[in-house]
This record gives sequence, C-alpha cells and structure tokens, in this order.
Amino acid sequence: MDVAAPSHLNARKRPRQARSAVTVEAIFEATIQVLLTEGVHRLTTTRVAKRAGVSVGTMYQYFPHKQALLYALNERYLDQLADRMEAVCLRHHGEPTAAMVEALVTAYWEAKTERSDVTRVLYSSAVELDNQALIEAFAKRMDQATTAMLATAPDASYAQLDLVNATLLSVIFGTVRNIFERNMPLALQADIRGQLIAMCLSYLKQAGS
Repeated sequence: MDVAAPSHLNARKRPRQARSAVTVEAIFEATIQVLLTEGVHRLTTTRVAKRAGVSVGTMYQYFPHKQALLYALNERYLDQLADRMEAVCLRHHGEPTAAMVEALVTAYWEAKTERSDVTRVLYSSAVELDNQALIEAFAKRMDQATTAMLATAPDASYAQLDLVNATLLSVIFGTVRNIFERNMPLALQADIRGQLIAMCLSYLKQAGS
C-alpha cells in the first residue's frame, strides 16, 4: 500500500533484491503457518524464524518485533487483494450492471474464501494493530476501481455515484466478513452469496436511472 506505517510498526528495511524478496516471502508464509497452528497470542518472531528456516538475526533485519511483522503481513494481503479487485473491475468496464455486480461479488468472495483459514487468522491478527491507514488506503483503491467501472455501465447512471458505490461496497464487505465471524457452513455461504448479488442488483436498480 502507498501509505506510511505508524513509526513503531515500520519494517527495518524493504527487500530490494530477488534473494531478499524470497526470504521475506518465506517469513510471511511462516507467519501464516504459525498463526494457523499456534494462534496470534503465541506468535513470536523466534517461532516464525524457525519455521521459515532463517536466523533470528535475519528476521530482525526486516522486522524488529511481532507487531511490525503482522502489520507488514496485513499490508501485503491488502495489496494483493486490491490488485486482484482492480483487475476484475477493469475487465468489466462497459458491461451490463448485472455482469459487473456478479463479477465484483464473486471475485471478492473467492479472494476471501479460497484460503479461508488464512483470512480468518488475518482478521484476528489485525485487532492488535494500528492499521487504520492500511484499511483507508485499500478502501481508496477499491472506491476508485469500482466507481470507474460503474460509470461505464451502458444500462444505468447514478446521480450520486460516490454514495451508491460506498453503500454497495459496505454491503459486500460487511456480508463477507460476517460469514467468517460466524463461521457459517459452506452450503449456507453459497446461498448467501446468491442473495447478496440479488440484493446489490436490486439496490442499484433503485438507485440508478
């Protein structure tokens, strides 16, 4: 994300060479594995270093403590999610509203559920962080991508596009997060996704002209 981390959560350095990037990716994946097996409260940089196969000294070259590591992991996750959603929105410029909404809901839902265990532990890890700036940066990218897409719909126009878009995304994001917080069964999740698409289309039809 193009956003400055709070000073106490800054990584010590960013990987600039391919070898360093591989090391950091290994650290991130090890962090996820420790979160999955031990939980956020038992996560330590020492445990992560051991799982990643790097020395504690190497670990500290990048992340001075657990909170900085978790912040960087959440930043990476939101960057990848934003990249994915921006690409989906761009591909659906000029299509009917129904196609846009189905693509938007499906892409976000799949991004969150394809590794649902990871999504769940990242939600739990975020409560320990001052990550408001990350969330706002992600929201800004999403707002820009989805408003740009909706503005090209051939079958609708919106007098208050920013408001309509903000409402639409709030419904999508809130619904998806709710299924994780309540740990709903897969069959029910599928039914809810269909209902979410129908609800979004109904709202856009009412809001558009």
